[in-house]
Amino acid sequence: MDYLKKFHNEDWHTPKGRAIREVIFGMNDGIVTIVCFVAGVTVSIKDIRVVLLSALAEIVAGAISMFFGAYLSIKSQREFFDNEIKREKREIDEMPEKESEEIREIYTNLGFKDNEVDMIVKRVTSDKKLWVRFMLREELGILEENFDDPVRVGAIMGSSFMIGSFPPLIPYMFLDNPVTALKLAILVSIIFLFGIGAGKTVITKGNWIKSGIEVSIIGTAASGIGYGIGKIISL
Repeated sequence: MDYLKKFHNEDWHTPKGRAIREVIFGMNDGIVTIVCFVAGVTVSIKDIRVVLLSALAEIVAGAISMFFGAYLSIKSQREFFDNEIKREKREIDEMPEKESEEIREIYTNLGFKDNEVDMIVKRVTSDKKLWVRFMLREELGILEENFDDPVRVGAIMGSSFMIGSFPPLIPYMFLDNPVTALKLAILVSIIFLFGIGAGKTVITKGNWIKSGIEVSIIGTAASGIGYGIGKIISL
């Protein structure tokens, strides 16, 4: 496993990198969901306490949904990986010649000479763990470092969604006028969305200003859609 750490230590391949990815996704989804929600509810209800309580209920429901959605997704992926590992182990035990030939074909297609291929095949097939890992990576494209913990990912996604959901509600906690609160909620959300977009460039290595503006525009568009739907419902 040391060679994996050596050649896959970029931020995106590390647990820290993937956690940042999940935090950004969860927070962005939380802000967009809630600002869209309060925009729609505000124009249709116009009662700031009802809007706030409804939004809090939406946050709890959304966080739970994000947790279980991420959990089931990662768990399903892990189950698929586990089944593929079992299948490869079984094929190596039952059809070693065929599996060896697949290794030979892979390196032949990469341009290795026959004597080099013979040496590689001999080395890989001499260790069953190495053999299985090789077939998973080279034949199926399954990487061990992508075996995430479903509970951890679900917890990060759910808590990130909840944290990201609160900025749009700040004005509703201190103001009595729902229309004014909505305007400030949109402004606060745009600022936070810009921060999330800029923050994700720590991983993507892109332009932080462009990324911040892009995410802010998407969030603003979502708010506009929510406002429009609420306006139609209130007619």
